[in-house]
Amino acid sequence: MKGRRVQVPSLLGAPGIPRAETPKRRFLFAVPPLAGHINPTVAVGAELVRRGHTVAWTGHRATLEPLLRAGARIFSAEDDAFAARLAAARAEWLRLRGPAALRFLWEEFIVPLGHAMMPGVETALDRFRPDVVVSDQIVLAAPVAARHREIPWATSATTSAEFTRPLAGMPLVERWVRDQIGGFQLDHGIDDLLDLRFSDHLVLIFSTGALVGDTSFFPGHFAFVGPALDRPAGAAFPWEWLDGRPAVLLSLGTLNGPAGERFYRVAADAVRDLDVQAVFVAPPGTLDDPPPNVLVREYVPQLRLLQRMSAVICHGGHNTVCESLAQGLPLVVAPIRDDQPVIARQVEAAGAGVQVRFGRVRAAELRDALTTVLTGTAHRAAAEAVRDSFAAAGGAAEAADRLEKLA
Repeated sequence: MKGRRVQVPSLLGAPGIPRAETPKRRFLFAVPPLAGHINPTVAVGAELVRRGHTVAWTGHRATLEPLLRAGARIFSAEDDAFAARLAAARAEWLRLRGPAALRFLWEEFIVPLGHAMMPGVETALDRFRPDVVVSDQIVLAAPVAARHREIPWATSATTSAEFTRPLAGMPLVERWVRDQIGGFQLDHGIDDLLDLRFSDHLVLIFSTGALVGDTSFFPGHFAFVGPALDRPAGAAFPWEWLDGRPAVLLSLGTLNGPAGERFYRVAADAVRDLDVQAVFVAPPGTLDDPPPNVLVREYVPQLRLLQRMSAVICHGGHNTVCESLAQGLPLVVAPIRDDQPVIARQVEAAGAGVQVRFGRVRAAELRDALTTVLTGTAHRAAAEAVRDSFAAAGGAAEAADRLEKLA
């Protein structure tokens, strides 16, 4: 088999006989124009490069460039005009809820993105000639193109929600989603249908059973590697502002608009009289007159900043939740949509945080929830247990190990 080494245990490490090196391979990451889906691949890609492999990305260049390390190789798979149309569709999708939002997501975002990316992904495969393709769960083009060329492909699952069958209670909707995936393959000449969200070679899940729950029934090629946390620091931060008091990070991901503005105002009232400092990651003008103990920044170096925090308030985005728990930080989770309620339930079931209602929470309720996770021991102990599980899973290093074996 390509890339397979023959090991002779009695000779490995013997004097005068060097240990065989892993052959150097080429890995192509295919990602959508969404930062949260790109971030874990940055850490895994950096680990592969450190091991001497060659790595490239394919997707929307303008989205990728600020998130990747300088000099990263990018193959464009989506032009700016189409990216603008997708951005408009995504804005419309954010106004929807429930089944309408799911239908819009697949019909107006995921499937059109797959068709639009297909020519660029095919060009990337032909020019870069990867040994393995690593495709985000919502990039349908990469698995199809890889299957046409008989290239091994792995799934990059940047949220654990799909592994809980969130649509199990709506079997017709669940089947409709599979039909969208099947229809895309038929459109591109594949009639041996697979669920393209789950590679039959390797599925990398950036979480563990400590958060997801029982993982014993998953097949062996489903790898729960924990979060992959190494990426460029990005934004600057006034570190001198932190004075040693307990500090809290509030992040709602890329959400903005009236709903987000209300939550920020409620949160400002909630922390106003607490002996804490709070860093709000929010668009400019979200809070006209924040309390003295609140610092509003549009961007922060989140991974470094979390090392200085005592707790986190967030919307249940998978990256923020896992990055926080990787530091052993308890959470207050206010889920808004999509996979966020699933992740919030996972946090509560693990005992690592408290859930509040995003649209209806009042300052007193949010203050009580934050005080609970800051001053109690149970939520922090549970968060630290998840942290230890993440560390044991291996993160980017384990993902790289799995990808090397696939190559």
